[in-house]
Order: sequence, then structure tokens, then C-alpha cells
Amino acid sequence: MTTQIEPQDLAKLVDDGAVKILDGSWALDGTDMRALYRANHIPGAQFFDLDAIADHSTPLPHMAPSPDQFAAAVGQMGISETDHVVIYDRQGLFSAARVWWTFRLMGHEKVQVLRGGLPAWQAGGFPVTNQVSAPIPTTYATRHIVENIINISDLQSAIKTNDSLILDARPKARFESTAPEPRAGLRSGHMPGSRSLPFGELVSDGALKPRNELEIIFHSYGVSDAKPIVTTCGSGVTAAIISMALFEAGHTSARLYDGSWAEWGQEGLDTPIVIGP
Repeated sequence: MTTQIEPQDLAKLVDDGAVKILDGSWALDGTDMRALYRANHIPGAQFFDLDAIADHSTPLPHMAPSPDQFAAAVGQMGISETDHVVIYDRQGLFSAARVWWTFRLMGHEKVQVLRGGLPAWQAGGFPVTNQVSAPIPTTYATRHIVENIINISDLQSAIKTNDSLILDARPKARFESTAPEPRAGLRSGHMPGSRSLPFGELVSDGALKPRNELEIIFHSYGVSDAKPIVTTCGSGVTAAIISMALFEAGHTSARLYDGSWAEWGQEGLDTPIVIGP
């Protein structure tokens, strides 16, 4: 299954009653995306709250939920592990990729992102509503794919042995420490040996670029199945865009560093940091 679905194809699935839709909108500036969801959303869509469906045992933002927590949350949304799930966000392609990655982490296979997000849906003349539907709760069985995620300890080991290609989705200025981090209490710079791949280089018109263009980009970064790949960013959201693009280009084994710079860059840690390009 491809990572994205066209608006007209989603509309047909909606007409056939063959899809579960999630609004996965999130914004770093704290915009109340749930309120915007209530104002207008794709008919039948439920709201997936990245900050609520997360590991709250850590102060780090929106860390991946446990399998049990995820199963309980999406089960209440009426979603089972066999459902076809389509996710969108209001930016085109931003946080929806993180929700897609979370479903993949839990072993869900029939999951896609709406190409172009809510803007493309509306531009195509398809309806939106302010009516929030009441789902029928069901049971969700997870199949946790631990190989899709990497923690700080394992990443430190990978950096010491230089056995992984680390791709950082943050803007280049933040990577090179010429712009400050948007979160307080974080140092500037990047991980030793990491490469800057701002997520915007993989996106065009609110969707992933065509596969052949993605393959050219990844080839220029030395991506191959011979070397493990780690994706990272500020807090694990836009890293998922790289992970999703890698999956689309046929590289399905990338690991996402969930803590990302929100963890690595903390002032109280002695994690190594490189300043400059």
C-alpha cells in the first residue's frame, strides 16, 4: 500500500463506508487544533490528539504511547487493526505523518495519509462538516514493531560506531546552530555524523514528492539498505515525514529517534553536539 491516497479516492471510500478517517493536526505554536477540528473536518473523521495519545511518564513532548494506551485510544474511536485508516492534517503534510508512523509502529498496515491534506480535500470540492460523529467503540490488537523506533542509549551507541545514517528534518539554520531552538532549555547544533535533510525538501504542494524524485534525493544522501537509517527532528514529528518518504521510496526499515532534539539537546545532558555545518 502506498503512503498517500488522493482526495477523490478517499471520497469513494467514504461513500462505500470502507474507511476510518483521522484528523491528526498539530502545531508547534500551540494552536488549538481540536477546536479547529470541531469547526470543520472531513465527515466522519475523529480527532487524533498527538499530545494526549502519548507517553506521559516522561516530560518529553508527545512521545510514542504504549501499545496498551494506543489500543485503548483508537479502540474508543471505533478503529480496529484491520480497518483502512486515512489521516490528514490542516497544513497539507505535517503532523499527519507522525500519526501514520505511530500506526505503523503498532503494526497497522492499511494506513495512508491524504495527499495534500484538508486543503486538497476542500480544493477538490469535497464536503466538510462541524458535526462530530459518535463512533462505536471496538477492540484494537496491536503488533508493536520495536524495530521502527530507537532510544537515546541505542542512538549513542550507533553514533560511537558510526554504523547508521542519521537524517535530521529540522530547518538547516537550526541544524547549523545559526537559529535558536523554538523550545526553551535546549542547546543548538546537531548530533555528530548526522546529515541535514529539512523535511520541506521532500514535500511539494502539501504532499510527498513523486517517488522518483524522492529516490534521487535519498541517493544523494547515501541512503541504501546496507546501512541502518535513523530519522530525527525537534520532537519526533517532522522526522516522521522523512520516515514516510523513505517508506514510499522502498526503504522500510528506518528507525525514528522519538526523543529527537527535545531530548538530545537538553542543557542538563552531556550528549555530544556539533556546532556549525
